[in-house]
Amino acid sequence: MPDTLRAIFFDIDDTLYSTSDFAALARRNAIESMRAHGFRMSTEDALRELEEIVAEFTSNYEHHFDKLLLRVPRHYYEPVSPTILVAAAVVGYHETKFRHLRAYEDAVDVLKLLRAQTSLKLGVVTSGLPLKQAEKLVRLGIAELFEPNAIFISDELGISKPNPKLYLRACAALAIRPSEAMYVGDRPKMDVDPPNKIGMITVLNRRSGKYSNEQGESRPDFEIHNFFDLLDILRQRFGIEVRH
Repeated sequence: MPDTLRAIFFDIDDTLYSTSDFAALARRNAIESMRAHGFRMSTEDALRELEEIVAEFTSNYEHHFDKLLLRVPRHYYEPVSPTILVAAAVVGYHETKFRHLRAYEDAVDVLKLLRAQTSLKLGVVTSGLPLKQAEKLVRLGIAELFEPNAIFISDELGISKPNPKLYLRACAALAIRPSEAMYVGDRPKMDVDPPNKIGMITVLNRRSGKYSNEQGESRPDFEIHNFFDLLDILRQRFGIEVRH
């Protein structure tokens, strides 16, 4: 284990907030909004179909609800305009963002402590669409807690997880060696194996999420269940004392 730690990079989804819980609630609210505007399929049946669409087209696809209406028999919504139903779903989803999208409280507390009491550079390495991932940081109210030149979103770089080059680019941008950087994420195959390959210090967040039981090819250096566990690691293994 290195004597010097100079930076900590974080994943966003299911690391800084519960993506899985939020997505489940937002999709349910979107279907309920459709039903309030004349969609007659049961909520549970519609959710099963929607989950299948997300699995087929990924969560970054922009037309989930259009696909839903194409896939179900028309008697579930005619004579209501499909455009009105899609709009209702989008409104239901985005209203959930406004009301319920929150970072883990301990994540915010610990990030603030690290900013105030240490010289560590704090950054983000995440996969996804640039605007969508950046919006999460802004909505979660934590964008300003990271170095402005240390937010790395895969689609902005043309490199995606699990390519280790994504992590190398992040380290190079901050002029640090991989061995001087820690990465905190929730998915073994994407957030542990790649940074392990280049010698970063890896921390697996076992708190929640759909990948909580996934097994990777390598073991993380540490595991945490909340962000205060991270402060214990910093104190015990790197001699970095943070008061809280």
